[in-house]
Amino acid sequence: MSNLKEIYEKSAEFTAFYTGGDIQWTNDGLQMLCLCDEAIKVVEVDTLITSLIIGETEEDAENDQIYTFKISHSNQSIVTAHKSGLIKMWDKETGVQLKIWRSSHKGPVVKLAFDSTDENIASGGSDGNVRLWDVGHNTCTSSLRGAMGVFSVLEYHPDSSKQLVFGAADDTKIRSWCSKTGKEQLVYSGHFSKVTALLFTLDGKYMVSSGRDRVLILWDLNVSKALKVVPVYEGIESCILLPPSFKIPNFNKKLETEGVYVACAGEKGIVKVWNLSMSRIMFEQINSLVSPSTEEGGLSITHLLYNQARNMVSVVTVDHNIIIHDLETFDSVKQMIGFTDEVLDIIFLGKNENHIIVATNSQDLKYYDLETMNCQIVKGHTDIVLSLANFPTKLEMFVSSSKDNSVRLWFQTPNNTIHCLAVGTRHTASVGSVYTSQTSDDFFTSVSQDNCIKVWTVSKPAEKCVEQNLKCSHTELAHQMDINCVAVSPNDKMIATGSQDKTAKIWAEDLTLLGVLKGHRRGVWCVRFSPVDQVVLTSSADSSIKLWSISDLSCLKTFEGHESSVLKVEFISKGQQILSSGADGLLKLWTIKTSESKMSLDNHDGKVWSLAISKNESYIITGGSDSKLVKLKDVTLEQRERRTKEREALILQEQELNNLLHDKKLLKALKLALRMDRPLHVLKIVNEVLKGGSEKLRETLSDISHTQKETLLKFAVEWNTNNKNCHAAQLVFNILAPEIISGNLKVPSLANFIEGALPYTERHFERLTNLLQDLNFITYTVNCMQPHSVIKFN
Repeated sequence: MSNLKEIYEKSAEFTAFYTGGDIQWTNDGLQMLCLCDEAIKVVEVDTLITSLIIGETEEDAENDQIYTFKISHSNQSIVTAHKSGLIKMWDKETGVQLKIWRSSHKGPVVKLAFDSTDENIASGGSDGNVRLWDVGHNTCTSSLRGAMGVFSVLEYHPDSSKQLVFGAADDTKIRSWCSKTGKEQLVYSGHFSKVTALLFTLDGKYMVSSGRDRVLILWDLNVSKALKVVPVYEGIESCILLPPSFKIPNFNKKLETEGVYVACAGEKGIVKVWNLSMSRIMFEQINSLVSPSTEEGGLSITHLLYNQARNMVSVVTVDHNIIIHDLETFDSVKQMIGFTDEVLDIIFLGKNENHIIVATNSQDLKYYDLETMNCQIVKGHTDIVLSLANFPTKLEMFVSSSKDNSVRLWFQTPNNTIHCLAVGTRHTASVGSVYTSQTSDDFFTSVSQDNCIKVWTVSKPAEKCVEQNLKCSHTELAHQMDINCVAVSPNDKMIATGSQDKTAKIWAEDLTLLGVLKGHRRGVWCVRFSPVDQVVLTSSADSSIKLWSISDLSCLKTFEGHESSVLKVEFISKGQQILSSGADGLLKLWTIKTSESKMSLDNHDGKVWSLAISKNESYIITGGSDSKLVKLKDVTLEQRERRTKEREALILQEQELNNLLHDKKLLKALKLALRMDRPLHVLKIVNEVLKGGSEKLRETLSDISHTQKETLLKFAVEWNTNNKNCHAAQLVFNILAPEIISGNLKVPSLANFIEGALPYTERHFERLTNLLQDLNFITYTVNCMQPHSVIKFN
């Protein structure tokens, strides 16, 4: 039994830090401020650690969702607008709330802006109004009217001397107001759809606007005239003004070169750089990791952020990925996954298993370095990836399947990139599960919603840079309903499938049917072969796990303990134990011989779809519908060693206690017995001390600590329930009574008796009487404060 697992402990947890909405980059480029559910998470760009959470509500408090936020130009404070209609200001370094006030808007506040001095804030609401706030004096200085609908952009002019506020709402007109008088100044009409960004040139003379109407417009601020209208042939969601001098691939902008240069991105998923003065495109990204929008007018890239300190551009996608590019080369230098949605499958990758591949509710694979959790987005499939499987004999090669009806064969290159070797497209519906050969890298199997199982031949690629077509060697109509899972036996001689038709089937390698396993009351979610025995394991939506004999197709055992569907099962400990994960959010460890659940971990808030086990079984990674990746470490050995050390220490203490008793060193023996929590040993020592009289006991008890006295009182309550031991108990209580009455001894069971240090009055007798009745004392003499006061109970 020594090789069996007992416990896995959570060693790391990777949760969402950006779930959509506003996102800001600090001036130094070290941190991202990301809106995540109902709070703002401050994420360290280099380490991906969340260093601070701003606006997080306490457990008992009602959630007050943040609609929008803005960081000040100095990066010292953050202002947030909430569902409750409140606007709050926070210290950026500590997360402490500095101010709070009511917005006075008739609807939610959707946009916020700081002026260049950070002394004034503008709030734009869904009511078409803008309110200006003096932060220092906590007052509303103006209410700006004229716009109609919900504000999409709101900005102060960077030159504070101009005292101008710009905004655009649903009416698509850009308006400017005087921040001092509150009067409308100019209206810039030119867009015919939602305005998504406003930028101002450094000289303060020009403004650039972008919109979903597929144009960029360069404005002369003074006359509200459109100088250039540049068609960009895609809806623009965000744009940034590039600095006076910069380098991008194939172009070097010098200070003396004239022109207004803007980088923009939108529904096509690529970044373009335009010279608006010449209406000329200067750069178009060719290595984009962002998929274009699947529908007309849809979203792909939601934000572009430029950081001058690092000379980097961040692309924020509709899938909540943050991809950081070096501006000069436009190479991707960092990929941050803000929100993985549902984690559908996970596998370890590489000879050292220091990488994982994660399939989420996305067409892109996520390739993580386990040490740093740096991520690479792997493109290839055109619909959601559903399943992953690696080759045990070649750990750098794996297979994926997708809703795009295809399977793909991938390879991890020596420089830690992922390359697609081949594609198989013979299925006619979503491919729900794949499994690889266990003794070679020559074939793998797949099952689909077309109710077919296929065996694919893996040929050696002629050129690693060219995708080949996979050949299907065998096909069989396997079930009458959707097939959920497939597995290959350890010797590659058999294949098992599980289906929504409540059955699992066993097939020969040429897909000849060998047997049907019937017994589950609902669909079968997972099937696995034992690595050592002729048995098959199945899990089902009926909340059970069943172990089947391959020879006679009988059910050998049923494991019940999950409260909902069991989604994934795996054999560990050389087939002696099972790990299972379910829709109840639990991960359970079962011992087959005893049918007992040794461990049940509740690390997820929803379905646990995926379960990956390292080759040596020392690590487990789970993922589920809560967007969490949880890394677990096997601590069975550590726990056993800890128990062994505790036993050894106990034996040494027992020996020491016996030696002290033998040598009649009763005070030291008493202290040790109290520390070891041994009531019978303590009673034996107290009786031994009492042989020298009650004064000897009083003297001994005066030398022990308060904590030890409280432990002794607790033991005395136990002794007093036995007629043989009540005498010692009453004497102990008699000696310690003054300290109890004065409140010096704090014993939880005596809490009703102790209210603090009080004078010794009749009230003490009443309290002491109640106490003694609680403790079932029969006879007790109080001679602590008045020598002849006696209380007796019959």
